[in-house]
Amino acid sequence: MSDSALDLIRRGVADIISEKDLKERMDAGRPMVIKAGFDPTAPDLHLGHTVLLRKLRHFQDLGHKVIFLIGDATGLIGDPSGQSKTRKVLTWEEVRENAATYQQQVKKLLLMGPKSFEVRYNSEWVFGASPQMRSTGLEVFDFSKFVELASLTTVARIIERDDFSKRLAAGKPVSFLELFYPLMQGYDSVKIAEQHGTCDVELGGTDQTFNLLMGRELLKAYGHQPQIVLTLPLLEGTDGVAKMSKSLNNHIGIQDPPNEMFGKIMSIPDSLIVKYFTLLTDVDVAWIESTAADLSNKAVNPRDVKLELASVIVSMYHTSDAAEGAKEEFLRVFSNKELPTDMAEVEIKSDADGQVNLIELMVCVNLTNSKGEARRLIRQGAVKLNGEKVEQPQVSLEKALGTLQVGPRTFRKLIEAPK
Repeated sequence: MSDSALDLIRRGVADIISEKDLKERMDAGRPMVIKAGFDPTAPDLHLGHTVLLRKLRHFQDLGHKVIFLIGDATGLIGDPSGQSKTRKVLTWEEVRENAATYQQQVKKLLLMGPKSFEVRYNSEWVFGASPQMRSTGLEVFDFSKFVELASLTTVARIIERDDFSKRLAAGKPVSFLELFYPLMQGYDSVKIAEQHGTCDVELGGTDQTFNLLMGRELLKAYGHQPQIVLTLPLLEGTDGVAKMSKSLNNHIGIQDPPNEMFGKIMSIPDSLIVKYFTLLTDVDVAWIESTAADLSNKAVNPRDVKLELASVIVSMYHTSDAAEGAKEEFLRVFSNKELPTDMAEVEIKSDADGQVNLIELMVCVNLTNSKGEARRLIRQGAVKLNGEKVEQPQVSLEKALGTLQVGPRTFRKLIEAPK
């Protein structure tokens, strides 16, 4: 194995358990089986997901096979990693719809050949549900599998998990389903090993460490070689604080239009510039290190570096021309304080009194996640109608028509709906 191959795998990685084992398997001269699971708990992939996906691509580029595991069974529960409360249990319909978007969008990042890529659903072995059965909503539940799994660990071992121990100490509930989650994820590795002869490496975020190590234990318990665990840092969203998440509205979707994607990247805190370059791009490591030093020494304007970051990422998911156009638009709107040339149109109607409720409108067209958030933005002066700060959420239809701005980068053109 060349040093460059190991350097590629190490890039942006938080931990490898163990690097010695990884070197030995890479030197064995056979394609390794690399697994990563994605629970489709929300539709569409965002840049936070691509941290793992890009590392999978690195393994593919070195000749290894990726198992893209869609956790349609575990997704019904929701991974408790990093959660301070029990997640909402999803329906089969929600999970299936979300999984469909994952399969389509992952083609932007991974090689699709049969020798390098395979999609699996863990409902196949958790519920014994074939794709045909999943499509009809039917599934077979084999409780004996859970009896077998439950016998391989203890309650004390499971509640050692930091997420669970903190919640229990705070008097917050931990559902029985959540206790099973690490075992179910670990069992995925066992089934991959049964079908492929091995499960060499499993990737996950640093918040997944407990689950990934459970996979090592279960592989040994079932007579297989333990998997190598490779963890990657969690990517903070545009707020610079919380893990990127659609539910927190701090995400940057890989399907976002170029101008929107560019603007969101420009809004990240300066402290995340280097991390985004490292985890989300293929920009040379030496250049990143040099730029990090320049940023630290204030030898370069962070905004100029972010312009480069946004251009690189938009080019990856769209085109270089689209990135250049998005850059010009950003500079025109945010530097010259001009309106965007291309705004999404929203048709609006008044109520019986001839009024338009901007709070309800903002929620309806997904400009905010809730009425409470809309009210807060209005109080903070972050909502403008035709360039004027909105003071009252109720306005006449005549006054509502025109440009609605929410925050520094989101614009909609409000037009009257046909009567």
